[in-house]
Amino acid sequence: MNAEVQPMRRPSGRDARRAQRAGPLPDHLRPVRPGMQSGRFQPLTQSGVEQIHQTALRLLSEVGLGDATESGIEIMTAAGCTLTDTGRLLFPRSLVEDTIAKAGRKFVLHGQDPKHDLEPWDKRAYFGTAGAAVNMVEPDGTYRESTIRDLYDIGRIVDAMEHIHFFQRAVVPRDIPDPFEMDFNTCYAAVMSTTKHVGSSWVHPDHLEASLQMLHAIAGGEDKWRERPFVSQSNCFVVPPMKFAADACRCLEVAVRGGMPVLLLSAGQAGATAPAALAGALAQEVAEVLAGLVYVNAIKPGAPAIFGTWCFVSDLRTGAMSGGSPEQALLSAAAGQMGGFYDLTCGTASGMTDSKVADAQAAGEKALNHALVGNSGANMIYESAGMHASLLGFSLESLVIDNDIIGATQRTIKGIEVNEEKLSFETIKDVCLNGPGHYLGSAQTLELMQTEYLYPAIGDRRSPNEWTEQGATDALQRAARRVQEVLAENYPGHVPEAIDAAIRQKYPVKLDRAAMLKR
Repeated sequence: MNAEVQPMRRPSGRDARRAQRAGPLPDHLRPVRPGMQSGRFQPLTQSGVEQIHQTALRLLSEVGLGDATESGIEIMTAAGCTLTDTGRLLFPRSLVEDTIAKAGRKFVLHGQDPKHDLEPWDKRAYFGTAGAAVNMVEPDGTYRESTIRDLYDIGRIVDAMEHIHFFQRAVVPRDIPDPFEMDFNTCYAAVMSTTKHVGSSWVHPDHLEASLQMLHAIAGGEDKWRERPFVSQSNCFVVPPMKFAADACRCLEVAVRGGMPVLLLSAGQAGATAPAALAGALAQEVAEVLAGLVYVNAIKPGAPAIFGTWCFVSDLRTGAMSGGSPEQALLSAAAGQMGGFYDLTCGTASGMTDSKVADAQAAGEKALNHALVGNSGANMIYESAGMHASLLGFSLESLVIDNDIIGATQRTIKGIEVNEEKLSFETIKDVCLNGPGHYLGSAQTLELMQTEYLYPAIGDRRSPNEWTEQGATDALQRAARRVQEVLAENYPGHVPEAIDAAIRQKYPVKLDRAAMLKR
């Protein structure tokens, strides 16, 4: 693999004209935009959807969930759950159905900048990062442990990527061993790196309380934070199969009461912690997330909660996770379809290639998964950029390559617009009867070349001769150059220095202030 960055050449006149045509368009004229409505791909029949729903209700009422905390038992039994002699919480069918009916809908996931606000309902699709990778993948394919600076740099690149709409924590800062300092600094680095919506996670409620104090300061007060919460909590409240995770549940209670949206994340792995049968795996995941929905609404009716069915897949030959498999695409797409069935904001995962590096396998697996999941009706599509080795590694170069893949996926979501103008009868008639016999110079072609067609930033469409003359770079080399450009230029400064100084005085911020300033 050759990831050497080639020297820049002087642009030609043709390049200048191309650059001018490729300049940013107003949002309403862009060929794709955040939050386009999807739902054209439906892997489940309506009968299948109903059967999964009914099986989930049976699992909740007859099997229930174990290992609930004392506070969780108190909250959920007060809402109508019952506790068995063996300590399992059972969820009556009527309670679950009533909860679905009253659950929060049409809540905005805010950015620090309102232009990045997300409206994840009505099958509108948004793509972002997520994960807990412990390694960075270097351009030469080597792996090294991830750091807090890496997390900050990932956020800065996400901030500059048109087709990546939110930034959820993607790597674990391995240079911060203390759990409190890790949780706090993860949230800090994320909100400092981008004005897009941020997702993070915490392992202890005290860590979240401290982070909320920081977020209040950045927002301008607790009241301002509650009006526009720009961070959501990724919460693995359940340990599949069908058990609660105590510390995560305590964090969930703090987040709900603190006005923070919660991603109710169930991550069963088919063949390991969920049934190998895909329908059974989905039914279990739906049951687990519905239990979380009851939990949230028992604390605060209508609180913003994302229906996070993250159905992972095993390679049954080894038991290892297979994030790039076609079965993964089907399960995530089916999760999106189930979210649409409940009319809930739905989050699922896509783009978790099994490949260790940015290669043909990675591109193929990501494109297949994104095309299906992006068109399923899922609202929030996590893990969609930068991930490798089934969530063990993260690549900055893949982040910008995947931005292209997501953009192309969004173009398929948009579909083909059919109306009198787009049917082009008069254009065809004019070219055939009066014109040169082709459409290259027609007014319609010039008008639509930017508004109807999407062009890759990293993908190459030049002729072989042009490609050779201009350095014969591959996608990884072009991506490495783009990473260098963004990291050299994009230093978000949206949080005033005085607020940052106050945060640093009170809390153990590990990210060097000098690393956050353009040099």
